[in-house]
Amino acid sequence: MQLENSDIELIEKIIYKSADDIAISIARSFERLEERIDASESRIYSRLAEVEDLISEVREMVRGEERELD
Repeated sequence: MQLENSDIELIEKIIYKSADDIAISIARSFERLEERIDASESRIYSRLAEVEDLISEVREMVRGEERELD
């Protein structure tokens, strides 16, 4: 059985359509990944700020104890 030109054109259209769908799917996946990375980054910065605040509190406590000992 030999393929006709119309068959080959139909196959090419299916391949090109699938390629577009795949490209869109990959692009959306990257967008979701970027959103998750941004959210994770935000949580990390928030927690780092909390740790920074705790370090400042401990420093103040240590300074206060040092003053009492002098």
